[in-house]
Amino acid sequence: MRLSEFIRQHVDRIVDEWEQFARTITPAAENMDRAALRDHAKAILLAAARDMTTAQTAREQSAKAKGEGPEKTPSLDEAGASHGELRHTVGFDLVQMTSEFRHLRACVIRLWVNSLESPDLTYFQDMIRFNEAIDEALAESTAAYAEQVNHSRDIFLAILGHDLRAPLQAVSMSTELLLRKAALEGDALTCAINIKRGARHMAVMVSDLLELVRSRLGKSLPIEPAPMDLADAAHAAIAVACAGNPECDPTVNVVGDTRGVWDAGRLDQLLQNLIGNALQHGLNKQDVNVTVSGEPDAVRLTVHNFGVPIPEDAIGTIFDPLVRSADEELGQPTTSLGLGLFIVKEVVNAHGGTIEVSSSEADGTLFTVVLPRRV
Repeated sequence: MRLSEFIRQHVDRIVDEWEQFARTITPAAENMDRAALRDHAKAILLAAARDMTTAQTAREQSAKAKGEGPEKTPSLDEAGASHGELRHTVGFDLVQMTSEFRHLRACVIRLWVNSLESPDLTYFQDMIRFNEAIDEALAESTAAYAEQVNHSRDIFLAILGHDLRAPLQAVSMSTELLLRKAALEGDALTCAINIKRGARHMAVMVSDLLELVRSRLGKSLPIEPAPMDLADAAHAAIAVACAGNPECDPTVNVVGDTRGVWDAGRLDQLLQNLIGNALQHGLNKQDVNVTVSGEPDAVRLTVHNFGVPIPEDAIGTIFDPLVRSADEELGQPTTSLGLGLFIVKEVVNAHGGTIEVSSSEADGTLFTVVLPRRV
């Protein structure tokens, strides 16, 4: 009997063995009923049997083995993905879920081989096709499981970031009140200022974390456009940056009409991150240049500094979330989560603009942002 026909005739018996094995996976299986334990097993097996009877060329077989082939069995993919999602929901870990497929493969092959009386060469091809089908289902289950893990992590980070804001605000307000009402001197004053500065840095990190989670959950950056002047925003951002870095003295150049309709709070985020990045990685904190120039339909912002150039192979990922520079990876002190330039890119995208970066030892590092005057 061909393997596909064997699976169809004995599918319930195979699923019974699947259920018995799944019941041994504790503690997740302890509170699962029979239907949950047998979840999608029958659908996966019948889809695999259908796939085995479908004509397949040698090229298609080779592509499937490499995971490059076209989707030939949507029912198998759907059943595998649904199984991965539900196993994650009930508490199976990834190793436990993949062990189900290992057991399923072994169970089917064992039962089928034991039923054979006179093996034929075509039976070996059946075994290959069955293994391919199970591998496809496993790949879909694993991908769906991983997606659920990522989603759960993002939800956790969103809750964490949201809940951290209240105690941070309490620390900030208490410190401000202490500085205004109490006559602090010496070490006490220094401690209060350090608390204020630390709370401000933590607030920025929490804000960046929430922006990352919002993006990963598929939500675009919300903006509230209103008339503003980008040059004024640049001067204000530099004043804030210099308050935390007294030794810095960036140069600001303004050319033409720099007004437009943008979200002032978001552009402040953009400016703070670009200027902060230049101050952190520049060789000289006084050798940072910010230029804001008006064009007919847009306003161009550039931030330039000299310093260790960005490696060429890192340029393509510099705006990716959680990417840290070489000096940060080597343990240099930082208050960054590796989200600053990611936030910059999100702000630019939300305003329909563009951002580019170039970096070399001779010319320094230059970030160029072009924003249309109206979103």
